[in-house]
Amino acid sequence: MLLTIDVGNTNICCGVYENSTLITTFRLTTKQARTSDEFGMIFSDLLHINGIEKSQISGASVASVVPGVMHALTGALVRYIGVQPLIIGPGVKTGLKIITENPREIGADRIVDAVAGYELYGGPILVLDFGTATTYDLVTADGCFAAGITAPGIRLSAQAMWEGTARLPEVEIKKPKSILAQETVSSIQAGLVYGQIGQTDYIIKQVKKETGYADLKVVATGGIGRIIAEECDAIQVYNRHLTLEGLRLIFEKNYP
Repeated sequence: MLLTIDVGNTNICCGVYENSTLITTFRLTTKQARTSDEFGMIFSDLLHINGIEKSQISGASVASVVPGVMHALTGALVRYIGVQPLIIGPGVKTGLKIITENPREIGADRIVDAVAGYELYGGPILVLDFGTATTYDLVTADGCFAAGITAPGIRLSAQAMWEGTARLPEVEIKKPKSILAQETVSSIQAGLVYGQIGQTDYIIKQVKKETGYADLKVVATGGIGRIIAEECDAIQVYNRHLTLEGLRLIFEKNYP
């Protein structure tokens, strides 16, 4: 079995694959400082709770945008799970050719998403990830990572508003019944959600215009992505586990 781990700025999302089948997922918060022993105990317990013994894990694939947790996380995988993880980064086979000005600036999570989008749905494709940041990554028909757009994520925008104002309350992020809000909570929800929908529609439209890709596929992932995908006709597919799929696919390219 393969353990896939996506270390994001907010959450650490994990999945376990048996061949190409995702059999379970679980997540942890990223910002809490942990030792390798704590990571090892958490992983061992969560695997066991989900009916998987750590001895069944034969490999691990990790993408991280948080360097500070990697020493402890890697140590836990080696010591407690008994695997040397594949860390997505320079030198790892991905099947993509990165043609941006500085390929090393592209985050591992974006590469993984792009690989999954291209391998599962073909190109040209625009892969959207609604996480702490909202990212839009373009892969050409021949598998080149050509461009990326980065915007504040909807939760990050919400947090900035709550922390930067004295009286606006923290609210659940969901689409209100109407954009014509008549009280504070739905007013904030309308601004956040419909604002993200408008941004998404415009960026997709502009990418199609500047590339000339009339047949551009658009695939979305990320926790809040389902809400946006349901409202954007230009988004053709929402795949909640796209990043985990990419981690599996890259592992298979490096260990066929």
